[in-house]
Amino acid sequence: MFNQRRKIYEQIERERNTRVIAYVTSNRQGLETQIGADVPDILLEHLDQIGSVQKISLILYTLGGDTLAAWNIVNLIREFCKEFEIIVPNKCRSAGTLMALGANNIIMTKQATLGPIDPSLNSPMNPIIPNSNPPTKLPVSVESVKGYFAMLKKEVGVQTNKALSEAYLKLTETVNPLVLGDIYRRKNQIIMLAGQLLNMHSVTKSTAEKIISFLCSDSGSHDYTINRTEARNLGLPIESPTDHLYQLLKSWHTDVIGELEINKPYLPQNEFGENNEISYCYKRAIIESVSRGEDNFISEGRLSKNVVRMQMGPMQCQIQDDRKFDGWRLTTSVKRKGNC
Repeated sequence: MFNQRRKIYEQIERERNTRVIAYVTSNRQGLETQIGADVPDILLEHLDQIGSVQKISLILYTLGGDTLAAWNIVNLIREFCKEFEIIVPNKCRSAGTLMALGANNIIMTKQATLGPIDPSLNSPMNPIIPNSNPPTKLPVSVESVKGYFAMLKKEVGVQTNKALSEAYLKLTETVNPLVLGDIYRRKNQIIMLAGQLLNMHSVTKSTAEKIISFLCSDSGSHDYTINRTEARNLGLPIESPTDHLYQLLKSWHTDVIGELEINKPYLPQNEFGENNEISYCYKRAIIESVSRGEDNFISEGRLSKNVVRMQMGPMQCQIQDDRKFDGWRLTTSVKRKGNC
């Protein structure tokens, strides 16, 4: 499918007088990926092929990920160009939105959405969701913690330092205090990063403060979506695509969704067919350009199932996942072609 998208990139490069890189993280249920610290090394291979140019456009589809990785990506791309543009065909949330703050220009389609950048932490010390099988950690958001104390003050009427201290101690029975301290630290870090990214181009101080306040707190929820009209009203440098560019981006999005099977939940028990053992190779993220080709984050391995009778109970199907490889691989280059 890269060869089809390559034609789209070539047309975008001609229309925008730019060089294009695309970066996609999958939100396929069961095979999700996020912006990670391993991404800059792969991006560098594409940027080295492109070289130093006037303008680079990053087509971005993501639900977010590591904020420091997002910061690193923006700074890396800016080392190779004088003008940095982000193109949002559909979803560009959380750390993706943080990246967009560092762009001179953001192209958003009618259906494109940005999102808040308030931090949500998922660490080994996070609380476990009750009755989850397998045990699943509950992400802790700084806005949820703030909301807890705001509710106590406004709805319950808690005001004294003693009562608030008791409420804090009660909270630490569920959430490790080190987690609470870490999300507070991360919020301050994100505010600092957002400010530095906005300072990379012509955004006034008052506009920057308005944008950061809304994205870090005033939106009220990490799941809040921001369309291009609202993003433009916030003061972000938003541009609507031409009709031709819109059709190109729509075709690109359809192709990517199909290749990563994003709309098909991954259920291992449905992968076998009539077999008891299968090999698998799943593409879970994409970085590609006309200059280098297609890099994919790939999971490879072997699934096997065994039907067993539980003691004094019904038959159950046990599935074993023997993962052989998790990492980036150049699957299609401009010089040679291959499949995962």
